[in-house]
Amino acid sequence: MKKENKLKIIPLGGMHEIGKNLTVLEYDGDIVLVDCGLTFPEDEQLGVDIVIPDFSYLINNKDRIKGLLITHGHEDHIGGIPYLLKEVNVPLYGTKLTLGLVKPKLMEHNIKNAVKNIVKHGEVFKLGKFEVEFIKTGHSIPDSAAIAIKSPVGTVIHTGDFKVDFTPIMGDAIDLNKFAEYGSNGVLALMSDSTNATRSGYSISERAVGETFNQIFAQTKTRIIIATFASNIHRIQQIINAAEKYGRKIALSGRSMINVTNVAFEMGYLKAKEDTIIDLREVDRFPIEKVAIITTGSQGEPMSALTRIAYGEHKQIKLSPLDTVILSANPIPGNEKTVFKIINKLMERGAKVIYETLSEIHVSGHAYQEELKLILSLVKPKYFIPSHGETLHLMKHAGLGVDMGIPKSDIFIMENGDCLEFGKDSVKKGKSVVAGNVLVDGLGVGDVGQIVLRDRKHLSEDGLIAVVVTISKQGSVIVAGPDIISRGFVYVKESEDMMEKSRKLVYEVVEDCLERGMTDWSELKTAIRESLRKFIYSEIKRNPMILPIIMEV
Repeated sequence: MKKENKLKIIPLGGMHEIGKNLTVLEYDGDIVLVDCGLTFPEDEQLGVDIVIPDFSYLINNKDRIKGLLITHGHEDHIGGIPYLLKEVNVPLYGTKLTLGLVKPKLMEHNIKNAVKNIVKHGEVFKLGKFEVEFIKTGHSIPDSAAIAIKSPVGTVIHTGDFKVDFTPIMGDAIDLNKFAEYGSNGVLALMSDSTNATRSGYSISERAVGETFNQIFAQTKTRIIIATFASNIHRIQQIINAAEKYGRKIALSGRSMINVTNVAFEMGYLKAKEDTIIDLREVDRFPIEKVAIITTGSQGEPMSALTRIAYGEHKQIKLSPLDTVILSANPIPGNEKTVFKIINKLMERGAKVIYETLSEIHVSGHAYQEELKLILSLVKPKYFIPSHGETLHLMKHAGLGVDMGIPKSDIFIMENGDCLEFGKDSVKKGKSVVAGNVLVDGLGVGDVGQIVLRDRKHLSEDGLIAVVVTISKQGSVIVAGPDIISRGFVYVKESEDMMEKSRKLVYEVVEDCLERGMTDWSELKTAIRESLRKFIYSEIKRNPMILPIIMEV
């Protein structure tokens, strides 16, 4: 009897976290991928720029990968693509704007041979043994899509990030009919966005923000500075609309803001009158009541334009008490402290600051509970996999699935690297694969691991002491030193007594070791390190990193 081929679903990112989304679907030797994003480092990942998924499984199976399907153009879904393409030359499939936003990333990484296939909503195409269709959805960026992936075992629908907005800023509303059509024909598994699974009711339409902007622009007689996500094209369009309605020029600040809007204008997803957009250097030529600035930095990122404005370090924008600053974004979970630090700094400089708790200047691009239940009711999946969220969101979404009549045994909270194997009438957990975080620091990819992070944390908390001793080549006499150098440990001039005691202690340790004929410098360094560590802790209860340096002359 012929063995039944199984459909495998393997998330390599996006489970129990916001960001780093990457899902593998595998059937009979063929693999398709959904999204390839990044996330930003946590506080303890010192010096790390971004975090991407571990591609080990994909590299080991690169000849089987038929394509990468991209749901939309946000960083947590496209930011890892250049790093993947350096390892695996996989063709890309996405809508027009999504691939337009991927293009400059590939250019920045000098990737010239990528195959990019523009897909329209409703278009059906084959990838190996899979049949794929992009379904129109709504989100905070145009051209977003859910993806239906048919296999001989059954159909999997991956919603990507979505909300149900019946009055979108651009184009048609979410194609609920298509979801219902798939539901009528039978859906094996649904992977659905869980970001707002804890929020009851329905999300607010993006148009509500436009009305708020109109009110603010009508009432404000000074310069307006608005911080928002560079990729929130709908939000930027509404700001432009309000500016044009009330006779203001728009200037853009921040590298990502300029890059993304250039792509959006070029492709027709953003529209403005010919003289509306001005160069940032021209702002001072216009009366303050005739200018609005759109900037990056709504999350308080350290190097963002808004942070530099708040600290008075921006070259072109100098904040004044006459400015009104609008933060048109919610703090990402865990980022609240950073955002409110920037708000405080802006207020200290005299600016009027409007943020979400004071006014309706942000709505979410992710579905609330009633919208999530609507998709569940239309798709009617046999199995349900909550995706894209932290543990709280996944568990809450799973509970909604139970409320909608899906047996608890048919709902799976997956970990990154888990494997589910589906037959036509069965499902079981398969063998897990390698998954995890790869840290990108500058041009280094994966060369910063836990040991390096541990050392960075140690240095940041306790500082460094370097001990330099020069010994004769015969290994019997101290020629110079020891010299004690402190960095981030104590201010030497105020701790001269302790530093002198440390120097004498090291001298005695080295002299004792040399008298005993010790010739292994690693043993000598260990002796210096341990003796000095115990002495310093007994003196001031600190544990700096101690770096002994032995030189021979």
